[in-house]
Amino acid sequence: MNKPNDLILRTTTSLIVFILLGFSIYLLFAGHSKPGGGFVGGLMTASAIVLMYMAYGAEVLEKILPIDYRLLIPVGLLLALGTGVGSFVFTEPFLSHTYEYFQVPIFGKMELATAMLFDIGVYITVLGVTITIILSIANDR
Repeated sequence: MNKPNDLILRTTTSLIVFILLGFSIYLLFAGHSKPGGGFVGGLMTASAIVLMYMAYGAEVLEKILPIDYRLLIPVGLLLALGTGVGSFVFTEPFLSHTYEYFQVPIFGKMELATAMLFDIGVYITVLGVTITIILSIANDR
């Protein structure tokens, strides 16, 4: 797949991947109170991984990220479903949102919301589904 003249693609990829991942994390954490969230953040992370796949190939990507992406799908679904079902414990309707503030030593007062846990589950699921589909299509050529 890679040709000897892929130097420009590989050089720009090493910079762009970190920008995509940083923006994806921002979208994930801003999602429960601003536009964005787990779905868009998962797509951004998947695009960074696909860019690495295009620049470096499957062997290098598997060495850098030795993850079975198919296992991310049930993990993300269970986390998102567990967040929704967890509200039944407090006799609230399915997917009820709650939050609490915690004192973190370095960062100070921070909020932990159940919507954030749901977004993380969606993020993991979207990442697993997207990468599984794209890599299975790429490997069938």
